[in-house]
Parts: sequence; C-alpha cells; structure tokens
Amino acid sequence: MSRLTRCLKWCSLMCLLIGPMAALCRADEWPQWFGPQRDGIWRETGLLDQFPEGGPKVLWRAPTDYGYSGPAVANGKVYVTDWVRDKDEQGKELKPTQEKGILGTERVRCLEAATGKVLWEHAYPCPYRISYPFGPRTTPTIVDGRLYTLGAMGDMVCLDADKGTLIWNKNIVAAYGLTDRLPTKPEELEKAYSKMFPVWGYAASLLVDGDLVYSLVGGPGSAIVAFNKNTGAEVWKALETQEVGYAPPVIYQLGGPDAPRQLIIWLSESLNALDPASGQVLWTVKFPSSGKLQRPYINIVTPRQIGPDHLLVTTFYNGALLVKVSGHPPKAHVVWEGKSDNPQRPDTLHSSMATPIIVGEHIYGCCAWGELRCLELKTGKSLWTQFNVVEKKKAFCGTAFLIPNGNRCFIWNDQGELILAELSPAGYKEISRAKLIEPVHETRGRTVVWTHPAFANKCMYVRNFKEIICVSLAADQGG
Repeated sequence: MSRLTRCLKWCSLMCLLIGPMAALCRADEWPQWFGPQRDGIWRETGLLDQFPEGGPKVLWRAPTDYGYSGPAVANGKVYVTDWVRDKDEQGKELKPTQEKGILGTERVRCLEAATGKVLWEHAYPCPYRISYPFGPRTTPTIVDGRLYTLGAMGDMVCLDADKGTLIWNKNIVAAYGLTDRLPTKPEELEKAYSKMFPVWGYAASLLVDGDLVYSLVGGPGSAIVAFNKNTGAEVWKALETQEVGYAPPVIYQLGGPDAPRQLIIWLSESLNALDPASGQVLWTVKFPSSGKLQRPYINIVTPRQIGPDHLLVTTFYNGALLVKVSGHPPKAHVVWEGKSDNPQRPDTLHSSMATPIIVGEHIYGCCAWGELRCLELKTGKSLWTQFNVVEKKKAFCGTAFLIPNGNRCFIWNDQGELILAELSPAGYKEISRAKLIEPVHETRGRTVVWTHPAFANKCMYVRNFKEIICVSLAADQGG
C-alpha cells in the first residue's frame, strides 16, 4: 500500500470521526464560502436520486442585481450581496468617468430562507474601478450572530446577522494605501504592482476563526492581514506579492494528527503556510517554479487538502501543483507540478474558477476550456477528458462547480444547468440535468452565470444578475 493511499484512508477515517461533530454544527446550513467546513462538500441526506420530468421544483424567486457573489445560508436566512448601478432621471445607467469610475451602490441583503422575502438591507455607495465591474464577488460569512463580508472595492463590513445593523466597517484599499492606477514610466511598473488592489476586485471570501478575520489585502508586507473580529483593528499582517490574487484563505491541519494548524495563503508567486495566531511564515513553495507569471495572475480556486498531509492548487495558466507537508516545524516539498503554461495544451488541470474534488486516488475538475478532466492523484497524469458538462464543446473559461454528495456529484455549470452525475476513473455518468436559471452575463463571446450555489435545507440557492432562486432537491418534491 502506497503512502498516499494510506493518507487517503486516514482522511476517510477522520471524516467518520468528525461526522458526528459536524452534525452538531448544523450541516444543513451553508454559512460561508464552500459550506460549513469550507470544503465544498454537501453532507445532507434525503435528496433526489434523479430529477423529475421538468426538473426539480423551484420554491421561490426574488429579484437581485449585479453580483458574482454566492449566497450564504444560516438560521433560516439567506444572505447575498449585489451592486446597483446609478441611473439618470430617465432610468439609464450613468456613464463612467475617469476620475470616479462607475457610480453605484453595494448592498448586503438578508432574505427569509423559506420564502425569499427581504428582511433587511445594508447599502453603501461604491464606485467601481475594476475589470468586470458587475458586482461583489465574495460570499458572506456568518459566525455567532454576525455577518462579515468584503466588497469588490475593499469595503469590509461586520453586521448584526439578525437585524442588519452595522457593528464596524473599514475600506482596506484606503487603509493600506492601495491604488488601481499604474505609473506611466516603465521602470516603475514592477514596484507599483505590489501596491495594486486586484484587477478584478476583491474576490477571496473572508475567513473567520476564533477572534480573527483573515483577508487578502495587498501592499507592502500586507498581502494577508488578520483583523480583530469584534473591532476590525489589525492584529498582524504578513507577506508581500506582485498580485494579491483571489484564492480564499483556509486553515488546515497538515502533516498528521499532531501537526499544527496552518493558515494557507496562495499568492501570485507562491503557496504559503502561516501560524494563524501570529502570522509567522511556516513554509513557502514557489509556484510556478519557473517564476513565469502572466498578468493578471489567475489563482482563484480554493487550496484543497488531501488526506493528512497533501495540498493541491490549480491555476488557469500554470496548471496544478501537489505538495506534501511533514515535520515539526512543518515543511513542504513538491510531489508534482504541471509543466505546461498553455491552457490550450494542458498537461494537468488548468482550472479558472472551479475548485477540483478528490474521490479516492483521483482528481476531477473543470479545465480552462470547460472540459471535465480526471487525473491520477499520485502523478497528475490525465486519464480522461470530456466536454459534456458545459456546452458540449470547447468554451473559453467554461466553468462547472463540482459539489460532492455521498457517492454522486452535483455539478452546476455556467449555463444555469444543474447536473447530477457519477464520476469514476472509468468516465463520467450523467444521471439528470435541468436548466434552472438563465445566464445573463455576456462576456468573451459567451453568456454565463459565474456564481457558486449554496446548498442547505435540502435546497440549492443560486443567483444571476437579475434574481436569486431556491430549488428543492429533497427526495419528496411535494414541499
């Protein structure tokens, strides 16, 4: 039995042990990015084995506006953010200006989970000066009766989750002296990049752990900052990078049951682990190892722990990286790394937005042109590729989010379709498919919906730029 196989068996055992504790944490909620355990796995039971004719039942629809952000679900409520562009007296959207950008208002909204009724709303003016200026990106985080979220232009807010009242807020772009404006002199460009906020706006969902809120920020020595969750005051800051990027922070215990908890931060040049309490850097792996970056760098997916000591990341240009973490203090070494920097010629997995999943000793994920790929975990070798999950042909930045549930997988594609399928090294087996919401965002010659759903209460909650819907996936479709 290989060491990696033993690691995977250890992970399965830990899941069995953790399962009862997870149930105490209300596994039927989705209170943050990637669900209650921040791993993108839906653990509810009593769900459909296949979709009925006409698709699963849509329980309600509620209007919303621009936004890529996924919803969060907790305590009978759905939380979602959007952005309303300012209009003139005739109802036409105001034209952007070079000085102010595109005028609009970001909103945090709370809906009743059973009906979609709006319970409260918190709004603030927010001009956009980013690429893809179509609303917030991050999923709200609900912890201990409070909501924490980060807007596309760096507005971090903490609200009472029941009432919507403001507890504290701060704009991290202003607080850390960041800018979106590059100098005109070429020799000043490299230095200026580290002071830029993300080209596509802030997209890494906040992580709340203990008394701290972790956020990617940017700027000299502040790529990652830990804030006091009660006041918003800085506790510590660390790391510097050319581009702060988009991959959300996660905390994993890597290296076995006695290993320390590690805050994983993936930046444009490197994958890093820090002590969550102090910000001390524990280890760093250069990625891509060539140092060759194509701007803007597309590190979007969530770093994925595999077993007790492996960590996987994958990016649009440079493919995938698998590292192993061991020792006290922990150290990381590369198991394998993709060699291709051409997403049209992938040698591993070149994901743009969708985090891959691991089943047994295999990786499944959506590659740069919308193709679903199966890779051998030990080596990164591709076993099969097929285009059925998105447009049944090559689709640039085609995206399909994979959400495991038991021995099958729910797949949400960027055409507004939900697919129920089984994945194995032998291939892809589709069980059901239903169109549930219209893609309304036109980009790069395609019309898409780029939002990760939330799964809770035996339902799926998902939005586009016009509405948010609740879809029952309960085995009993009568209610």
